[in-house]
Amino acid sequence: MAATVGPYSPWRRAGDLVVISGQLGLLADRETQTMADGGAAGQLRQALENARRVLGEAGATFDQVFKATLFLVDMADFAACNEVWIEAFTVPRPTRSAVAVAELPLGARAEVELWAYAPPH
Repeated sequence: MAATVGPYSPWRRAGDLVVISGQLGLLADRETQTMADGGAAGQLRQALENARRVLGEAGATFDQVFKATLFLVDMADFAACNEVWIEAFTVPRPTRSAVAVAELPLGARAEVELWAYAPPH
């Protein structure tokens, strides 16, 4: 199971729903907790890759994601993060809320939480 930066589960299943905890732009191949380069957009790109891995552990895919929440430390990064979002998700894209926050764990600039409809096989 994926590692977390706190005392919580990386994902949980409730019937046909899979919810993953917020994902940061941590580089998965490093022993230290290092954020991806490229500011909020670069961190979001890595966070989405991390989210893809966690969803896979839960038996879900990006195509099954129907709801997302994007947390940004600075809404000035909104447009750049939208470009990353367009790269990551195909149409129809999941519904999404974007929320400005004062701070994120480990000094992150972006965090993403996903919900997927993924009936067990």
